[in-house]
Amino acid sequence: MDPWVIWLIAAVIFAIGEIATTSFFLAPFAGGAAIAALLAAAGAGATIEWAVFLVVSIVLLAALRPIAREHLRTRAKIKTGTAALVGQTATVVERIANAEGVGCVRLDGEIWTARAFDEDETFEPGARVQVLEIRGATALVSD
Repeated sequence: MDPWVIWLIAAVIFAIGEIATTSFFLAPFAGGAAIAALLAAAGAGATIEWAVFLVVSIVLLAALRPIAREHLRTRAKIKTGTAALVGQTATVVERIANAEGVGCVRLDGEIWTARAFDEDETFEPGARVQVLEIRGATALVSD
């Protein structure tokens, strides 16, 4: 089997391993193996292929891994779904009383089932409340 095919297989294995682990550790080695495959196809010797594989892999690892690690540590700044509703102000449209199992609020233009965060609280229609949590399709609110 030609050396460039072996390098290409190695690059594919490293790439698949990277996809499976998503740790951004194997991707630089896939890049190094791909460059070594190109050199092997051009007729470079085994020593040059191995040297280029190691140098390219180490350079890519040293340059890209810190960027990837920082990206993984950064939290998403945009809240979506129900997480975006927590902390918003809602208007009570149906009396909220946990003991009676009733209550609705208008939240972000939609009607949501609502319950008081504190079991003893009740809220009358028209009251403004804060959304503290969303559980399923129910907003837990407080004043």
